[in-house]
This record gives sequence, structure tokens and C-alpha cells, in this order.
Amino acid sequence: MPRHLAIIMDGNGRWAARRRRPRAIGHRAGARAVNLCIDWCVERGIGALTLFAFSSENWGRPEDEVGALMKLFMGALDREIDELDRRGIRIRFIGERSRFAPPLQARMATAEARTGRHSRLALNIAVSYGGRQDIAAAARALAHDVAAGRLRPEDIDEQLLGTRVALAELPPPDLFIRTGGDLRISNFLLWQLAYTELWFTDTLWPDLDAAVLDRALADYAARERRFGLTSAQVAPTAPHDTDTLDA
Repeated sequence: MPRHLAIIMDGNGRWAARRRRPRAIGHRAGARAVNLCIDWCVERGIGALTLFAFSSENWGRPEDEVGALMKLFMGALDREIDELDRRGIRIRFIGERSRFAPPLQARMATAEARTGRHSRLALNIAVSYGGRQDIAAAARALAHDVAAGRLRPEDIDEQLLGTRVALAELPPPDLFIRTGGDLRISNFLLWQLAYTELWFTDTLWPDLDAAVLDRALADYAARERRFGLTSAQVAPTAPHDTDTLDA
């Protein structure tokens, strides 16, 4: 069972277009799939779920679509926070939240403070997020420490850099899922996905159901995760047979 699941929720706009509806309707339908995914993770004991809701590149989309997404975020926070709190789910937002309007920033902070003590599921929402931006911010933080004399350049290694990227306190994602049919990771969690198992589906995000997630989980369970080692090195060791003599 994966400890951490990361998902790119793709296909809302195409789902709406196939029904000749505005893209905003697709995003609204996709919000229901978020709740289904949360329920699925809780039922299976998955400890962390990270969802790519809005990338740093998405600010370039049409203004009306971005505005509709902001209203959707605001409404979802107001509507869902009580339920997340009741169920023991901790919510956290990663990305450049300073780009959002102050009221939305305030709602994010309130939701994080209210659910911060929970541990049933760590729900991470990537908003105004980019993987390259994340790594650059981590490098910038280390550079500040070097400039202040708190750190020597030769002390910087992969492990130290990894403590400064988003979600450093969580295990890296074990399984990545992208809906919508595209076969790329689109600047999502570039550092964190280094050894993650990738799984893609043509299913559009609003059409997601437990059966699709179960297929991803079954595929993941059948894979061998070697982390650079050989199959023999990661294979479980079988107990040795003990020879006995019959009387």
C-alpha cells in the first residue's frame, strides 16, 4: 500500500467541452472527484494525498476561467473545512500563495490552522505551484544560509536540499496518477517524484471512480521497486529450511 499518493487532476475542461458546457462546469464536477479520492485514501489507510489543483503556469489561462477557479477554491474551503476537521484530515497548501487575493490567502491559513493537529490523512493541495519553482526556492533558502554564515557551501548535498523543498516532512510519493490521457508530469513535484511509480489513465478527472483508483493500486502492487538496486537485492529473503533426521 502506498504511503503517499500524488495526483494530477486533468480533464475537467475536456469533460465540460464534450457536454457543450462552460469549462467552469467541468471544474465544479471535478471537485466531487476530489472528495471521492479523499474517501478512497482514508478507507485504505493511505497517509498522504497531494493533489495538483493549480500550477504556476495556469495563471496564463483566460481571465474568466482563472476567476471561476478562484471562486471555486473559496467556496470549497468554506464548504469542506468542517468535514475535514471532523474526519481528522489535515490540509496544507504548497506553492506561491502570495499570488492569490488576500481573502483566499486568509482562508488557506485558517484551514491549515484549524486542521493542523490532525493525522488521519495529510491532504496537500498544490496551488500556484511548480516543481522548478519549488527547487529554486529551496536553493535560495540555502544560499541565504550560506550568505549569513550559518552554512558552508560544501555542506550542501542532496539530503540537505531535500529538507528545503515542499513536503519535506512527508515520505516521497510512492504512486503518481495522472488522469486525462496525457503522459507527462507537467512540472509537478519534480524533486519528490524521483523514484515514484507513474500511472496514467485516459479517464477524465470528473469521471474518476473507485474502480479506476483500484486499478492503479493493483498495478502499483505488482511492480518491483528497486531504487537503483538489483532484483536480487530487494527480493525478500526466504527462510532457510532446517534439515531434520527421521528416527
